[in-house]
Amino acid sequence: MLFSIAVTALGLLSPPEVLLVVGPSSHPPGTHEVAKTATILQEALNRPLAGTGLASRIVTDFPKIETEFDGVRTVVFLGDLFPLTRLPSQVENMEMMQRLVDRGVGVVCIHYATGGEGIHTRNGDHPLLRWVGGYFANPGSAHHESVARIFPTAKIERSEPDHPVSRGWSTFVINDEPYIRNWFGPEGRREEVKVFAASMLPPEAPNLEPVAWGIQRQDGGRGFAVVMPHFVQNWQNDDLRTLILNGIVWTARREIPADGFRTAKPRSELTPAVG
Repeated sequence: MLFSIAVTALGLLSPPEVLLVVGPSSHPPGTHEVAKTATILQEALNRPLAGTGLASRIVTDFPKIETEFDGVRTVVFLGDLFPLTRLPSQVENMEMMQRLVDRGVGVVCIHYATGGEGIHTRNGDHPLLRWVGGYFANPGSAHHESVARIFPTAKIERSEPDHPVSRGWSTFVINDEPYIRNWFGPEGRREEVKVFAASMLPPEAPNLEPVAWGIQRQDGGRGFAVVMPHFVQNWQNDDLRTLILNGIVWTARREIPADGFRTAKPRSELTPAVG
């Protein structure tokens, strides 16, 4: 009995956590759906047979007390623009996240949570450059403008076939809004970023555009960003889902199996079709 209490006190019975932060979103039904996305990810990560050794927790506000992050291995952000710039107490949020990053906690941004509007300087500097390697520069940004556009047949291909994030998924074609012309900082910095998935876009003037990328940070932590999915129904795509779940598990510094982090399709009520 005493041993059990001691083990619990040391946290040895609690698996490392993935914290899912749901920020504000005003998109119409069927698009973004950040609350449903958090549930989809939580159900996949918490499934006993998944084998990640991780638990997950959903929050709609960013904790203000550092001990509330005890056991958190990585933080996943969902929302319109990077949520910590839109939730109350922006300055305190960013300072807290920097302290977490300094101790090696992972950072993941999905779709519009990669949006860096609001706190970057005129030359494009932003914490997301250091936390995940790059971001979506909103139209109107002084330094650079990324592009958000629906592509009915975007072909998504692996760029780092030998990397753990690339395990278990293959080239796929998707009707979605993978942002292009994302911002990775000044020339000479790009080699720090690993591009996991890319697409030749736009069709009328193709360029190889990164749509999922990551970094191994100097603090020992990892960052991952993916600019899909816009349509919540696309979580039904096995290859896209495996790519994203691999990225989350990788930032949590857990081993990804040889065939990738494969999960059952989400419940249909979580992924309604648009229209």
